[in-house]
Amino acid sequence: MKWLWVFFLLVFSLMASAQSLRVGFGTHKPPYIFENQARGLEYDIVMAALQRGGLEPEAHYAPMGRLNLMLSKGQLDVIATTNERSGGAIFYSDAYIRYQNVAVALRSRNVNIQRVSDLLSYSVNAFQQARFLLGSEYQNMAENNPRYREEAFQIARNRMLYSGRVDVVVTDMRILRYFNHEVRGQVDVTQALSIYPIFAPTDYKLGCQQQAHCARFNQGLALLKQSGEYAEIERRYAMY
Repeated sequence: MKWLWVFFLLVFSLMASAQSLRVGFGTHKPPYIFENQARGLEYDIVMAALQRGGLEPEAHYAPMGRLNLMLSKGQLDVIATTNERSGGAIFYSDAYIRYQNVAVALRSRNVNIQRVSDLLSYSVNAFQQARFLLGSEYQNMAENNPRYREEAFQIARNRMLYSGRVDVVVTDMRILRYFNHEVRGQVDVTQALSIYPIFAPTDYKLGCQQQAHCARFNQGLALLKQSGEYAEIERRYAMY
């Protein structure tokens, strides 16, 4: 039982030295983040790991494109849903969650996508910072496609897809399925879709102004996994 005693000793020592921390999350994107509801798969993991790391996190929400700027100006201490590809002179934590992004089109559009470069032939709408987070081939496509746009609000992607205002959207399917419930009275979400799994999974990390904050988060994340709480958080959102 010695390891259990050491585990609780570490938890209590971290909690005793707790300090407040301003955490930046992107805007509403269930099931990962339910904005202003203090919940979500990603939200729960980040906040719990920071707490286990001896910090007192306070959530702030902003479009993804603004979070890096707020961090650089000292308006936030850490930001979620980022990694080294996003740029910026900051420190990065261990990966804490994995998204599986795909390209999606209405089947009636007869889109043919076998690789990322094929997106050059179509109008594409993606989430903010996608051009940095989805790899160099995707960034090249985005910079050379005049019909490529990034949109801060996830729900807009569903509306644009089902109304035919864009050929392809780039999203995580759990997010797309969730927002189908919110837009079903505005567009026909029963239309058949073609899904193109052309992206590798994306591991996301915390971006920190101070390396010490990343270290605290990493400690808390390890404790979260060892205790089984990480798996319990995943189970809470398994329905999505």
